[in-house]
Amino acid sequence: MKMSTGATSLRLKISLLVIALVLAGATLYYTQNLITKLQGKERQIVQLYAKSLEYIGNTISQDSDITFLFDNVIKPIDFPLIMTDANDEVKSKDDIKNVKYDSTLSLNELTKVFADEINEMDKIHPPIQVTYADTIVLTKIHYGDSDLINQLKFYPILQIIIAALFILLGYIGFSNIKSNEQSNIWVGMAKETAHQFGTPISSLMGWLEMLKINYKDKDKVLDIADEIDNDVEKLRKITYRFSKIGATPEIQPKVVYSEIFNVLSYFERRLPQSGRNVELKISGNENIKAKINTELFEWVIENLIKNALDAIENKKGRIFFTIKDSRKFVDIEISDNGKGIDLKRRKDVFRPGYSTKRRGWGLGLSLSKRIIEDYHGGKISVKTSIPGEGTTFKILLNKA
Repeated sequence: MKMSTGATSLRLKISLLVIALVLAGATLYYTQNLITKLQGKERQIVQLYAKSLEYIGNTISQDSDITFLFDNVIKPIDFPLIMTDANDEVKSKDDIKNVKYDSTLSLNELTKVFADEINEMDKIHPPIQVTYADTIVLTKIHYGDSDLINQLKFYPILQIIIAALFILLGYIGFSNIKSNEQSNIWVGMAKETAHQFGTPISSLMGWLEMLKINYKDKDKVLDIADEIDNDVEKLRKITYRFSKIGATPEIQPKVVYSEIFNVLSYFERRLPQSGRNVELKISGNENIKAKINTELFEWVIENLIKNALDAIENKKGRIFFTIKDSRKFVDIEISDNGKGIDLKRRKDVFRPGYSTKRRGWGLGLSLSKRIIEDYHGGKISVKTSIPGEGTTFKILLNKA
């Protein structure tokens, strides 16, 4: 069982890692594709600029109106651009666009200052040459990426970092919740074990006292011996129940009425010893069968009875079981006249560790839910509950 759980956990972690890598790869691919398209658009602008300069340099007439060209092509450029001669020397400060520099420097000094930046630009984008008569290089246009492209380059990295931090915080939070829940389960299991053994042990102690008092009454001794035998059998069942946790129980067709009746009979003989005045009653279909495991199903019924007993604050309590035959299921309703459950807490009652009792451990109903739903393929829920009036639980079992 442990190996299976560990393998499942490992597969889940690997799956999450693969999904994270795929998402990261898809993000990087999409962003890089977008950057490539934007770089292509910017290169088209530079090429248009270069063609315009070539047109001016190769046109015999210098009277052509180029106002539109400068207003609509050159001015909108928002990326760094440096124009040089064929030897990469800056010839005019007007040839430097969107690059910060000291305006007091001479052209020779600017050439030296921008030498490294021009090399970096050329590594990203090969310079575009403006030629005369397709042979003589008049100007070389060096350009880099715009601020938008530079931001887009870092965007996927930032996005991955944020996602990684989110996943890390989520994993830490989930691990803490899981750790606390497991701690509650272990503590609850220990207390549940003590509670399970406590009832028959207390009962045995009571029977032993009665034996001492009535040792001369043979008939009375025989009755007490039968009850002691029942309590010993109860201890055996408890041991069996805990041994079956995590294992696949054997499911067989059983008469539901008889299974519940046996548990009620056990409690009826022992309630007077606890000083409780509670009526236990069962009604409904006495012949219908369901697919159940006797020991585990009895555990559920005991937990529901104990839960009802803890909730009953009246001097005279009642716990009623009703068995109904539905189309595909055996419908069992368990009603009490206890203090009820608040509407907001109905889902919490089945959560491990949840309890409204000061000394509660909150495992009985959680175990009951697992037994009914995971082992029997049924359903258990709170049907109705009115604070101060009582609660009705509902169990659905598969018909035999």
